[in-house]
Order: sequence, then C-alpha cells, then structure tokens
Amino acid sequence: ISLGLVGSEMCIRDRGFSFRPWTSKNAIAEGGEILEYIRETAESCNITGKVHFGHQVVSANWSDLDSCWHLDVYVNGDSNPRTFRCRLLQVCAGYYNYEQPHNPILTDEERFSGSLVHPQHWPENLDYRDKDVVIVGSGATAVTLAPAMAETARKVTVLQRTPSYIVARPSVDKVAVWLNKLLPDSWAYKLVRKKNIALQQWVYRQSRRRPLQLKQRLLDMTKKELHSHVDINTHFTPPYYPWDQRLCLSPDADFFKGVNDAKIAMVTDHIERVVPDGIVTQSGQEIAADIIVKATGLNLSLLGDIRFSINGEALNMSDTWTYKGLMFSGVPNLISTFGYINASWTLRADLTAEFLCRIWQHLKVRGAHTCRPMLRDQDQSMVARPFIDDFSSGYMQRAMDKMPKQGDRAPWLNTQGALSPCLGILSI
Repeated sequence: ISLGLVGSEMCIRDRGFSFRPWTSKNAIAEGGEILEYIRETAESCNITGKVHFGHQVVSANWSDLDSCWHLDVYVNGDSNPRTFRCRLLQVCAGYYNYEQPHNPILTDEERFSGSLVHPQHWPENLDYRDKDVVIVGSGATAVTLAPAMAETARKVTVLQRTPSYIVARPSVDKVAVWLNKLLPDSWAYKLVRKKNIALQQWVYRQSRRRPLQLKQRLLDMTKKELHSHVDINTHFTPPYYPWDQRLCLSPDADFFKGVNDAKIAMVTDHIERVVPDGIVTQSGQEIAADIIVKATGLNLSLLGDIRFSINGEALNMSDTWTYKGLMFSGVPNLISTFGYINASWTLRADLTAEFLCRIWQHLKVRGAHTCRPMLRDQDQSMVARPFIDDFSSGYMQRAMDKMPKQGDRAPWLNTQGALSPCLGILSI
C-alpha cells in the first residue's frame, strides 16, 4: 500500500509527541524551540529524507479503476503540475489559510498615514520602537503581541470589540521539572502529559456542566493578576461562557503585567473610522497610532484547499458526514488530521496517525485496497449538526458551510473529548 501525507502541522502543548519526550523546561515554547524539536524528531525517525519539500497539492482525484488517489502537484513553483499516485491519502495541512488571513477593511483605513499591518504578513523591517501602536483584536495573537511590543513601543493599545478570557500560566512547569529530577525522561514525560490532558479535559467538562461557576473562577483568577484600578468588568469579562470560544494564554502573566504597568492600555469599543493619525471609536474616543496591527485572525482552510473529486466528479465535502472527525462518508481512503478545539492539536494528531496505521494494517490483512465509511440504514434519518458544534468563534462560524456535517450518533460525531478513535464500522 502506498501512503500520501500532505502537509505538516504541530504544536507544543501537552509537551510534544507521545513517542518522544519534550525535554525543555519550557512548557510554553517559542517558535524556534518548537521547530528544533520537530527537526530533531524527524531526523531521529529517519523521516527528513523522505519528505518532498516545496510540493503544493492542488487537486486530488480518486479513481475506482486502480483504487488510487491521483494528485496534481506543483513542485518548487513549476508552471505545470506533476502527477503523484497513492493508495491511502492523509491530509495534515492544518485548518488555517495563512496566505489569505481574515483581514476586514476598516472604514477609511486608506487615509491612515502610518503603517497598517496584519500579523500574518509581518514586515521584516517594521520598527515600532518609541511608536504608538494600536492592536485591533482580542484573541491569542493580540494577547501575544501586546506584551512583546510593549517592551520597546512608546504605548500599546489593545482595541477590542469583545473581551476574551485570559489565563496566566507559568512558562516553566514546576511539576515537570520536579518529576524530571526523580524519574527517567520517558516516565516523567508520560506522567506530565497525562496530567496536562486530564487538566484540560476537566476544565472543558466544567465549562459544559458548570459554565457560570467556571466563568466566575476565571474572573477571580484575573482579578488576582490585575491592580484594583483596572476595569475588569469592561475589559476582561466576556459576554459568553468559557470555551464557547478559545481561552487565551498569558505566559508568566506577561499581558497582565503590561496592563498593570500601564505599558498596555485597554479600550473596549467599536471602530467608527480610521483617521490619518489613528482611530476614532464609536464612543468618540480618539486613539493616536503610528502603527495599526490588525490582529483579526485567520480564515479556515479545509483539507489544504485541495480540490477533491471521485472518478472525475467534483466532491463537495459539505455534502458528506464526518466519520469520527477524521474521514468522510462515501469518500475512500482519505484521512484528515484535524485537532481538538479545546486541547492540544498534537494530541489528536497522534490519535489520528494511530488510526491510520490500524486502517493500513487492516487493509493488508484483508488483502483489500479500499476503505470507505458508509451510512447505515438507521443513519439515513440523522439530524445534521455543524462539524464544530457549540463554538461561537468567528473564524469557525465563517467556514462551517464548507465543512462536512456532524450527525447525532456514533460514529458520525466529531467529539472533542480526548479519546482514541476506534476502527468502527467500515465498508471495505
């Protein structure tokens, strides 16, 4: 059986891959450290030499004639695509469109005399030292950028329409450090990983079962981090419950420290218009700016924006039902790596890879070539639900019409519990 893996997606939470310990003391790692961990892992598993870099898959057609996927691939910018063929295709391209981020046009933004940037297309020569910076947005990007820019900027203002929940966590996991002193790396790693998974799942379950209590607990934690003069009700109290949208993480409380030290100013309001030297809000407040950073997020990209077809007929994924959150009804030999919304992407990527290996072995044992999830008779009357249910973030809601449907019974569910997918009922 030939296998095609498209993309690369990885994050460090729960301390890395299940099969290789994350040995750094930093539980919240920066990009360079994560990249080095991935490189070392790939090299230790003899994977690097098997990866085709600079290849862009633009279309994939399944052919029943040879039971294979035929991929049109542009190699290193070639003008004409090449054809690759594989029996089993796994798409690991993440779910963001990094080339075309969500970039809403602000009223009169063309009048702005300073620098207007989106974090996804950050200018290498952007100098914000001793400048007035306005960051538009309240998500993870804004919470990460603000304290970093505040170190050298004259003033950083976070302009948000709606507050987010922000949780302060130490960048160094003291439990992990302690366990690493007492136990071998592999033992300590497994215990810390289980601890982090259990904590994440407990918080998520509380958000579903006792949302009001969890909201109050998070707000109490925020109050402990901030000085009494900060208006927590206005700037740090979201109108929704925890995990209706993602929680934001502040390593070592750096965001809260910036607010306490008046290096970061909070404004909760809507934008009326952009003027040459800043922004005017709907309440009439004028915010001076030399630089406006539009931390407005990203757009979702399903399956790497690859055009799929079966026997030459275009395939619309929104017409399919998700099978365990990783396959699609009626679509053969295609597995998608799509991480958890409320836990580590890496965690579910590991589980999906394990599922793929079991499928692979099952086909070999059966002497079969095709694995295709099919609706049973009792599934025909299922009530369709969104692929990601009970999650109100804009970047998700903007793309739900392109996603497969989720049913009301197993195995047609895209659950967010950290449980291993099982083989289930397959038509082979």
